[in-house]
Amino acid sequence: MTNVIDIFNSKIQQPLALTIGFFDGVHLGHRYLVSELSDCAKKRDLATAVLTFRTHPRQVLHSDYIPSLLTTTDEKIALLKETGVDYVVLTEFTKELSMLSAQEFMRLLHDKLNVRCLMIGYDHRFGHNRSEKFEDYVEFGKEIGIEVIQSSPLVIDGLNVSSSAVRKTISEGDVAKAAKLLGREYSLTGNVVEGFHLGRTIGFPTANIAYDDCRLLPKDGVYAARVTVESHVYNAMLYIGSRPTVNTGKISVEAYLFDFSDDIYDKEVNVNFVERIRESIKFDSIEELKKQLEKDEMNVIHRMR
Repeated sequence: MTNVIDIFNSKIQQPLALTIGFFDGVHLGHRYLVSELSDCAKKRDLATAVLTFRTHPRQVLHSDYIPSLLTTTDEKIALLKETGVDYVVLTEFTKELSMLSAQEFMRLLHDKLNVRCLMIGYDHRFGHNRSEKFEDYVEFGKEIGIEVIQSSPLVIDGLNVSSSAVRKTISEGDVAKAAKLLGREYSLTGNVVEGFHLGRTIGFPTANIAYDDCRLLPKDGVYAARVTVESHVYNAMLYIGSRPTVNTGKISVEAYLFDFSDDIYDKEVNVNFVERIRESIKFDSIEELKKQLEKDEMNVIHRMR
């Protein structure tokens, strides 16, 4: 069982092997890092721990920064628990914490969390201004009593798997490639809210999904998707965009669930993105839009077989 603790409100007696990161998405690269951590811990008879933050460090350091996240904090914690680590250390990233040097931060890890082995991600830097190199961490560790090890990257299709790589593929609409990097389909959760009701009038009633503004949306377009409603999964055709044919201007996420007619207003649904079908298009008439949606529906049904 994974324990979730806070670095400032806990003191661990059990010696730890620990790694640090924001772990947005908990993608296959993160899981590979945790598997390396577990191997390291077994050889040294240590428990395993992952230290992560509730808010993105850049939100604290740059007040105008608006993140485009792959996971909420709750989703991230649930996914980290799936890796089997003994402890998830969840804390706030504060300006005070950002002012600590790498050496001071490592001493905090040693004294508060009983860290004896620190695994650094292949591209990870920490400490005030992130000015130190891996070799510096090693020397600090020798002084403090922490063995410092660097992980290796996970490479898929010639690409180092990272949160930025996942964000790029999703931003480009390539959700199928993103799934290969994540180890699962990209998803988001939101409540169904009142929409414009246009879909209902042309035979495609859609669920308008309110999403967290901090979540990354795939590129505008039409997608094959799976939508979970109260533990039931439905194939769906999903649209992301500003609906240029009717000029609403506001970005919306709308899902047309196949073989479904229930009233689900105010209910929470989960969307899994399977594949992008086409880009968002402005049509000259509602009738042209309807004809294209009929083609899209057949295309999605074919893709989901």
